[in-house]
Amino acid sequence: MTAQRVLIMGAAGRDFHNFNTLFRDNDAYEVVAFTATQIPNIEGRRYPAELAGRLYPQGIAIHPESELVELIRSLRVDQVIFAYSDVNNQYVMTKAATAIAAGADFRLIGPQQTMLPSSKPVVAVCAVRTGSGKSQTTRYVADALQKMGKRVVAVRHPMPYGDLVAQRVQRFATYADLDAHDCTIEEREEYEPHIDRGIIVYAGVDYEAILRQAEQEADVVLWDGGNNDLPFYKPDLHIVVADPHRAGHELTYWPGAANFRMADVIVINKVDTADLAQVSAVRESAARVNPDAVIIEAASPIFLPDAAAIRGKRVLVIEDGPTLTHGEMKYGAGIVAARRFGAAEIIDPRPYTVGSITETFEKYPDIGPLLPAMGYGGQQIRDLEETIRRVPCDLVISATPIDLTRVATIYHPAQRVSYELQVIGQPTLEDVLRQKLG
Repeated sequence: MTAQRVLIMGAAGRDFHNFNTLFRDNDAYEVVAFTATQIPNIEGRRYPAELAGRLYPQGIAIHPESELVELIRSLRVDQVIFAYSDVNNQYVMTKAATAIAAGADFRLIGPQQTMLPSSKPVVAVCAVRTGSGKSQTTRYVADALQKMGKRVVAVRHPMPYGDLVAQRVQRFATYADLDAHDCTIEEREEYEPHIDRGIIVYAGVDYEAILRQAEQEADVVLWDGGNNDLPFYKPDLHIVVADPHRAGHELTYWPGAANFRMADVIVINKVDTADLAQVSAVRESAARVNPDAVIIEAASPIFLPDAAAIRGKRVLVIEDGPTLTHGEMKYGAGIVAARRFGAAEIIDPRPYTVGSITETFEKYPDIGPLLPAMGYGGQQIRDLEETIRRVPCDLVISATPIDLTRVATIYHPAQRVSYELQVIGQPTLEDVLRQKLG
């Protein structure tokens, strides 16, 4: 039989994992291209031959997604594989219609074909949307497992923004490891809190190789999901975080809606700041589509070193980048802190942006008067630093999960907002973990 000619639509994460698990060294398929979106500076590169296997001695080209129709026609594509996350159902079907009209089949790969089995218990923490509170939930679970006497190794969803061959398997145990791998702000936001807890973090590109190495150091493998993607590893316990501020999205965003239906445990987060009707709506969704899931409510209280410093100040609020961009949130912990502690004004950064930060606002015009902490590379970090410098504010409120001053100079006084998960009522996550893992 003639090999099926495949194009994989991605964003440098799920797309590479799907390739590695289903298409690498598979003579039934010929992957003729990847396309890329969401993440800057991915297109125009190649998935390297060193990772692509025996069928691709030249590697595989990565093109901008904007060229999809032309690529389907010029490369005679038989199948388009959709392989990225946190997009609404209408968006997915629009891409399906585009691919089908251009002459290709359109396909979503189910998790049973891509979740790798582990020799160790796996706890997966995923979400229905970016910005639901997945990171603090993962930290909470890690702390609980450590208190149970378990050696925990966290494996983070991929963020391969640099040299893909060098990033095949990455191990982070210290801040020096982050510096050695030239980690971006987005990577540091996820890795640093684990390192602060003494937990080793793995990430990279080849998640089979990553898993086998991580298993050597772990009693429990903790899958730390990205966006609202499905787990890469087959979980013994699948925890999914839902955000009542975006009630209804648990049923209408891909692939978070699949996570919501698959979950063993649904954590309804932010109940301290959401309306009762919003929380009830998420509960009702769970009762309809996943009635066997354990429902846990939680809050994400905020902490500052000097909350009084905010009162009466003109502030610039910096929030987690992906939460504001493809996560579509209009505010986060920084805005909550500014309002709660009496800021006189929240300064709109848009008149002061430069370079790639200006481009981010052009691509995501609904962000509003907040500054996303974008830092996918050295130039973007410099653009972020210069934008902050230009904003005429009295105080910067930074609500990213890391200390931004480690990677950028902030020329104004600053307050860093932190937030942790607080489980409310019973059962608790500890109860569930003990029942499952002993």
